[in-house]
Formats: sequence, C-alpha cells, structure tokens
Amino acid sequence: MKMMKTMLLAAAVGLLAGTGARAADNPALMEPVKSVYAHYLKIQGDLANDSFQGVSAEAAAIAKAVQGDSMKMLPATVATEAEALAQAKDLNTARAAFRPLSDSLIKYLADHQAKDAYVEVYCSMARASWLQADKNVNNPYFGRAMATCGEIKN
Repeated sequence: MKMMKTMLLAAAVGLLAGTGARAADNPALMEPVKSVYAHYLKIQGDLANDSFQGVSAEAAAIAKAVQGDSMKMLPATVATEAEALAQAKDLNTARAAFRPLSDSLIKYLADHQAKDAYVEVYCSMARASWLQADKNVNNPYFGRAMATCGEIKN
C-alpha cells in the first residue's frame, strides 16, 4: 500500500514538474493533498492580512480532509495540528499554531520531492517557514507589520 501511494504521488509530482504549475491549481495533485494545500493557502493569506476570520473553518476543513483520507496520504499529525489551529481564539494563538502545521506540510512535500508544487519561505525574525502560492513574500507570522519579511527557499 505504501509503495502504491508513493508511486501515485510521484506521478502527480512528475506532472507538476513538467508543467511548472503550483499544487493548488493543478488537478493532477491527488486528494486530500490538493484540498489541504488549498485550505492551508487561505489560512496563510488570512494571517498575512492580520485576519483571524475564516482561519478556524479552514483549519477544521484540513483536519477533516486528513481524517477522511482512506489512502492515508498525509500523516495524522497534520490533522492534530490543524485541529489545534482550529481551536485558536485569537490571531497570535493562530499564528503560533500555524507554525507546526507549516512544518509538517513542508516536510511532507519535501519528502515526496514535490518542490515544484509549492513555494517555501523562511522568516529569520519569526524563525519559522511557511508555504505560499507564489514568490511574493506575504508573511503570516508578522502580517502587515512585516509583510515582506522572508526569504524564498525554493
């Protein structure tokens, strides 16, 4: 089963690499990874815009997608981290909970050699990384106060 998952993901990644498309826009990326990434990008954008509205619902959708994944593409820790983010009561708590979720998704995509499927950014001031849809740095940890603080890692 693990070999089959790896082969399917490798095929999806190969299609992504060939077109240069990003994961959120490419139908070749398998579910639930595609929907998890789409929800994640909405959270990243909200936090970068100093908005807490919608974060809980998007995080809950990530947890639900991972929990409902019959192929177990993503590790269960992603669901746990998304649930913690969904429970955040304010912007600062949400930003803190966003960090481990980001780390897990970055690790998952790197482990599956999907570098063409995402943009990873690192902020030395926050000592944290995140994923985003393009190479225009939009920092979710400091929001508008330091919107462009970050370095593209891939």
